[in-house]
Amino acid sequence: MDKLSFLLSLLLVGTFGFVNGGKSKGKKNFQVEVIELKTGNISAKFTNYGASMMSLVVPDKNGQPGDIVLGYDSPDAYKNDETYFGNVVGRVANRIRDGKFSLNGKEYQLKPNENGKHLLHGGHGALADVVWEVKKIKKDVADPTVLFAYDSPDGENGFPGEVKITVRYLLRADNRLRVTMKAKAIKHATPLNLVQHTYWNLGNHDSGDILSEELQLFANEITPVDNEQIPTGKLEPVKGTPYDFLESRVIGSRIKELPGGYDINYVIEGPDDPIKMKKTAMLKDPKSGRVMKLTSNQPGLQFYRKPDQRLNHPNFPSIIVSPGKPYKHKMLYKFTIASDKDKKSDGKKSDGKKSDEKKSDKS
Repeated sequence: MDKLSFLLSLLLVGTFGFVNGGKSKGKKNFQVEVIELKTGNISAKFTNYGASMMSLVVPDKNGQPGDIVLGYDSPDAYKNDETYFGNVVGRVANRIRDGKFSLNGKEYQLKPNENGKHLLHGGHGALADVVWEVKKIKKDVADPTVLFAYDSPDGENGFPGEVKITVRYLLRADNRLRVTMKAKAIKHATPLNLVQHTYWNLGNHDSGDILSEELQLFANEITPVDNEQIPTGKLEPVKGTPYDFLESRVIGSRIKELPGGYDINYVIEGPDDPIKMKKTAMLKDPKSGRVMKLTSNQPGLQFYRKPDQRLNHPNFPSIIVSPGKPYKHKMLYKFTIASDKDKKSDGKKSDGKKSDEKKSDKS
C-alpha cells in the first residue's frame, strides 16, 4: 500500500544554495533497482530512480520501529509522481523566474514547466526523473552506504555544460543518516543547486498530520515572496511572526495566521562556509518520542506543505559551479528519543553556534 496517508506534510528540503539567476537522454540505460541498507536499529530503502529515499525506519520511545518518510512502496510509482517524494532534484531546485538566467554575458532560455512560465526543479525529465547508475553498494559493514551517479550532458533541459553528479546515502548504527551530494562541471560553468526532497513525519508515515510536532529552526530570517511565490530579493526577520521558530514550538500553533500554510525559505545562521556544518533544524514528535536533528553546510532550508520556494536574485549567494570549483552539499540527520534533559531545554533560542557533531560526521 502506498504511503500517502497524511493531512499536512513537513518537508525539510535538505538545505540549498540560492539561485541567481519527457525523460532525459542519458548516455547509458540502467535498470531501476531498490537497495535496502540496515545497521543497528535503523534501516532505509533507496531507488536509483531519481536517486530517491523510499523509506527510513527508526524506533520510537517504546522501541517499536516505524517508517518516518513519506513516499511509495514501489519504485514504479515514482515515475508518475508530481510531488518529488524523496527525490534528488535539480540541476536547479526550486523555480527560476521565466525560465531565464544569464551567465558569463550570455542569456539562457529554458523550457518552462510550470504554468507555461517558470522553470521548476530543473524542468521536465530532470534529475528526479532519470535512472541513476548504482555506482557502489556496501551492506555488510558497520556504516552501510549506497552511491548513485548521473552524468548530466551539455544542453540537458537547456542548461550549459556537462556535469557529473553523485549522491551518497550512509547509515550509522547510532541512528544517523548522512547525505552527501557532489557535482563537478567538466568544461563549462553552469548553475547547480541540488535538493534532497524528502517529506518527514516523525509519528510514522501513516500517523496523520504533523501539526502537533515541535519544530526549531536555526534561522533569524526568511526570503519573502511575491504573489507568484517568487522571492522579492529582500530578507525579513522572523521574530514575532508566524514564521518564528527560533524557539521550539508546535507547528500548528500559528499556522491559521498563514492562509496558505508554510511555504518559505529560511536563511540558516552561521558563516557561508562549505566546509563547516551548521545547526539547521530540530524536530520532535511528542507521541512517538522521536527527535530529528539536522546539520548541514548549506545556507538555506525550505519548510513547507505545498510547492517549493522560488529564487532568482543576483544579491543572493551564487550557485554557479565551474571547472575547478566543484559542488559539495552535506547533510547529517541524527535520530534520538526525547529525554527529560531534552524537555527541559525546550524553548531555548538558537544560539548560532556551530554544530557539536563529531568531526567524523563532517567529511
